Amino acid sequence: MPFAIALSGLLGVLALFQLALIFGAPLGAFAWGGQHRVLPTRLRIGSAVSIVIYALIVVVAWDCVGAVDIFDESVAEVAMWVIFAYFMLGIVMNAVSRSKPERYTMVPTCVVLAALSYFIAAG
Repeated sequence: MPFAIALSGLLGVLALFQLALIFGAPLGAFAWGGQHRVLPTRLRIGSAVSIVIYALIVVVAWDCVGAVDIFDESVAEVAMWVIFAYFMLGIVMNAVSRSKPERYTMVPTCVVLAALSYFIAAG
């Protein structure tokens, strides 16, 4: 359960970050390739979708550790491994970003998220 708590907390912080981007905070150098200081509408929509994805990840993680019972056990287990792969892909995608601020903040963040999701998936 500690891994699910940590994963939820970190995703909560990222959700707040995405929310700030949606409302026009000049933090675009840290997200979406760092091309825009303030995100255009299409990327703000992407940030909103990210928040929904983070919420779904949290639900799957809590299901995997037995805190909630929403999905069939095998579905939650497979979903958690898919989430692990998603964060591994995030490491690569952020590592190749042209934005140094994004690389220096989001790569370590994705490493932590991948590790936490691995520990949850591995049970």
